[in-house]
Amino acid sequence: MSKNFRTVLFDLDGTLTDSSAGILNCIRYALDKMNWEIPDETVLKKFLGPPLDYSYAEFCGMNAEQVRETVTLHRERYKEYCVTENSLYDGVYDVLKRLYEEGMQLAVATSKPERFSVPIVESFGIKKFFTAVCCAPANGADVGKAAVIGNALTACGEDDLGQAVMIGDRFYDIEGAKSVGIASIGALYGYGSRPELEEAGADYIASEPSEIAKIILK
Repeated sequence: MSKNFRTVLFDLDGTLTDSSAGILNCIRYALDKMNWEIPDETVLKKFLGPPLDYSYAEFCGMNAEQVRETVTLHRERYKEYCVTENSLYDGVYDVLKRLYEEGMQLAVATSKPERFSVPIVESFGIKKFFTAVCCAPANGADVGKAAVIGNALTACGEDDLGQAVMIGDRFYDIEGAKSVGIASIGALYGYGSRPELEEAGADYIASEPSEIAKIILK
């Protein structure tokens, strides 16, 4: 087992799976239903990672009521396509298997609701590697990433912050880890950029999934 880490938390979108096609299609669907102007691709890609409530308010200028209605429409479509318009990143399965076999305790820490997250994890045959899949509340309430990470640490019974690490592809994941007080690995193969991850304070950067195991097991 690694001398540095024993509990490893993974973000879902952009870290374990590439869900970009499904998410972007749902954004277009929801905005069309709202008769709202659909932003260009550069703006749409900023939705990949942060919670939907934040993204629709920040990138579309919606008020709270408009955000609630749009997120409902978004999830209306997403529940049908969250698995089919999604794929496991190459190498992720092998990384999870190796870490699991090395005695690591693994968990998912995602802002995506459980009704989507669990079916996705199950569909790719990786749920067996995780002690817990920690998600946003079932009522759809927006919670900070730090809260999700804290729930995952509790679910794993991890009380030594120095033994835990969070892996994610966006600033939201890195800042959440820093807020809780654990180390972080930026998944550069996901939706974020190196400057974004470094500015957020990532302790390590993994250009591809295989590098995650190298960092943790060094």
